[in-house]
Amino acid sequence: MRIYADNAATTRMSQTAIQAMLPYFDRVYGNPSSLHSAGQEAMEALTSARERVAKVLGATAREIYFTSGGSEADNQAIRTAAILGKRKGKTHIISTAFEHHAVLHTLKKLEKEGFTVTYLDVHETGLITAGQVAEAITPETCLVTVMYANNEIGTIQPIREIGAVCRKAGVLFHTDAVQAVGHIPVNVDADNIDLLSLSAHKFHGPKGVGVLYARRGIVLQNLIEGGAQERGKRPGTENLAGIMGMTAALEEAVQDLDKTMPRLRDLRDRLIAGLAKIPHSALNGDATQRLPGNVNFCFEGIEGESLLLLLDDKGVCASSGSACTSGSLDPSHVLLAIGRPHEVAHGSLRLTLDRDTTEEEVDAIIRAVDEVVTYLRGMSPVWRDLMLGKRQFVID
Repeated sequence: MRIYADNAATTRMSQTAIQAMLPYFDRVYGNPSSLHSAGQEAMEALTSARERVAKVLGATAREIYFTSGGSEADNQAIRTAAILGKRKGKTHIISTAFEHHAVLHTLKKLEKEGFTVTYLDVHETGLITAGQVAEAITPETCLVTVMYANNEIGTIQPIREIGAVCRKAGVLFHTDAVQAVGHIPVNVDADNIDLLSLSAHKFHGPKGVGVLYARRGIVLQNLIEGGAQERGKRPGTENLAGIMGMTAALEEAVQDLDKTMPRLRDLRDRLIAGLAKIPHSALNGDATQRLPGNVNFCFEGIEGESLLLLLDDKGVCASSGSACTSGSLDPSHVLLAIGRPHEVAHGSLRLTLDRDTTEEEVDAIIRAVDEVVTYLRGMSPVWRDLMLGKRQFVID
């Protein structure tokens, strides 16, 4: 039996999404930009999808732009705010030290172009405060970008309060909500959000399609040139089948949140309690202010890569952090940002549950992790030195 516990990396497409896509492969296959009847039928579907996505987010249809995914949406949102700010002589940006690399790498590139970026320190719990943002804002600030929920440790930021601070200061506020949308309630109006990014494959939609929400009045700056699609702001023939699948998956995900969130929290807490019994282990991130299905632990004296491979042998699919950096030998920048030392950050494990996860699977994960950690520690010279007192434990 295989237990899939890496839903933060990607989710299995739902049957609802698959069925929603099928007509747009062989029946409604026209180009939405074409004037003939086949094209207009496709345009009607595209317009409907835009309205449906907007309704879920609390936006209007004209504020929704379809993209290839969260990374593209992050890039376009941040570069838009930077360009608009520079035109007004504002070149200061505020973010956090543990954003997704789609955000961090974009910010690093902007720094080379003359922008200054303040990276707010996150607390040991993986949370920042609206007060930190307020203190960091200057007259030169053009953008605050803070992720809604962290992709590795699952901590949920006080987005509504941060947005209110930005709104009062007249600063654009962007949030990477890739891990949040479809898993917790998100409303761009109530949350005071100006720009938001999401990706379909995080909530049982298809890969390669996402959304950029841009509040009315914000003039998006193009990353791509070449056509009039998406009101000229994201050229290229729309991935209509993907968009329809994403829309159906999004509606399905949010309609059952009242039921799925409490159930997932119970499973999450059951998993946390089980893993916490393993000696010299520690939960990463706040215990409660986190996504319902996210569990992230460090285990002292082992390497995360070996842990993942042996768990896979036992039928458990997990990760040690972001899927975008899974090939890196460096410790997670997120764990370093919350104060984990390198040697402990290397021994991390991220388990992300889903609406289909069962109690039996959670219990099986606990047993498998306990067995693998015990096995790896038995082979580890570092663990031997820790047990002999030649090194000091970092995790009690």
